[in-house]
Amino acid sequence: MSIPNNLANIQSNIPDEVTLVAVSKTKPIEDITSAYAAGQRVFGENKVQEMTQKWEMLPKDIEWHMIGHVQRNKVKYMAPYVSLIHGVDSFRLLKEIDKQGKKYNRVIPCLLQIHIAEESTKFGLDERELWDVVASDEFGALQNIAIHGLMGMATFTHDETQIRKEFKSLKTTFDALKTKLPNISVLSMGMSGDYQIAMEEGSTMVRIGSSIFGTRNY
Repeated sequence: MSIPNNLANIQSNIPDEVTLVAVSKTKPIEDITSAYAAGQRVFGENKVQEMTQKWEMLPKDIEWHMIGHVQRNKVKYMAPYVSLIHGVDSFRLLKEIDKQGKKYNRVIPCLLQIHIAEESTKFGLDERELWDVVASDEFGALQNIAIHGLMGMATFTHDETQIRKEFKSLKTTFDALKTKLPNISVLSMGMSGDYQIAMEEGSTMVRIGSSIFGTRNY
């Protein structure tokens, strides 16, 4: 398995306007270095401590994306450097990111995670919670976060019709949210198994791990 070849293969399937996040969770530094040498600069991790260790050891022009579920007590560790937090699934978490952003004199880019899957295990806001958040005065007062868009995960299924329907619904929500937050531009949806469908449905950012780095080591 060649990481550079895998990367080149995937990049050839992704249009220029779609950002590829190479999901490097559980992968060793050597694998990330190999992808970096091949030109990849955006990497996604799902554990704050692991991401912070990698950030300390690797070149500083890497953009680190936090793609997993975030515990509020871990935000402080990534606040100095994280480039984008994908999984903002509650207003309490957003307020904590804002608080930590203030400490480090940063505006931290975030995506609001929307629950689109028919699985209770996935995190995210529902439609009503999303609109309640963005309509609140408290949200308007946050100065150290910037909402760049939305993220969602489809149900883990082979049923492409269902996956497409879930991505479509997220794109509809994204378009509606644009009327309230006109600067949003990122729609993060699609992973190794479903990124082609996600792009057809309007994704601007895909999160791909196993197709680049091989199966994960847990």
